[in-house]
Amino acid sequence: MDHQMNEKTPREDHLTPGRKPVLELLLSNPETLDTVFLAEDVPGLGDVVGKCRELGVRFRKVRRSELDRMYSGNHQGVVARLRGRQLVELDHLIATASRSAFPLILALDQVQDPGNVGTLARTLLALGGAGLLFPKDRTAFIGPAAAKAAAGALDRLDLCQVVNLARALDSCAEAGLAIYGSGAGPESQNLFKARLTFPAVLVLGNEDKGMRPNVGKRCTEMLSIPMKGGFDSLNVAQAGAMIMTEMLRQQG
Repeated sequence: MDHQMNEKTPREDHLTPGRKPVLELLLSNPETLDTVFLAEDVPGLGDVVGKCRELGVRFRKVRRSELDRMYSGNHQGVVARLRGRQLVELDHLIATASRSAFPLILALDQVQDPGNVGTLARTLLALGGAGLLFPKDRTAFIGPAAAKAAAGALDRLDLCQVVNLARALDSCAEAGLAIYGSGAGPESQNLFKARLTFPAVLVLGNEDKGMRPNVGKRCTEMLSIPMKGGFDSLNVAQAGAMIMTEMLRQQG
């Protein structure tokens, strides 16, 4: 049923754009959706409308220009407004890790590309991981760009934001979690030869500067990916996916 609303333009941090991401949210977590906005002049959205009606999710058909004002990127004629991503406390995230199918927390030390954050979240969710841990400052905005890359994963993972990541890692270690970092160096271990223990935290650093020294000190072991093809580094999302996959193999 179409609902007319007289509300202010939603903030972009509560929006998920794109037909596929919105459908995935409808299928997996319809309770996280407040309203789905659809462009009147875009064909092929009957499946979205049908799923909204089936699940009782409020939707509204609007002019495309209104969607463009809501979200400045490519929205494919569909924008979902979320009820708001709920952040969890660190103790909750640690407890979630202990009972997850893949007992891993992914810690992001000032990763600033929202596409990387979204892609890493999607990989972590696909592997059965617990959630994301990230500092409040100098971290990618967990908004529409990250949501699109995550394709719904950010609404199904625990998200924990802390003021001081190094101290949060100390708390994880005190709770019995192993702390691993990604990085090359003389003391780093070959990822495929290291013996890993769980539950664990994997720390990934900034795209350009890597991990901050005070965060790196909290890692009991640094893991490196052997490069035999001529490249000296990988995109943080690619490196993270490779490390998480090897961690899952060992944990399994």
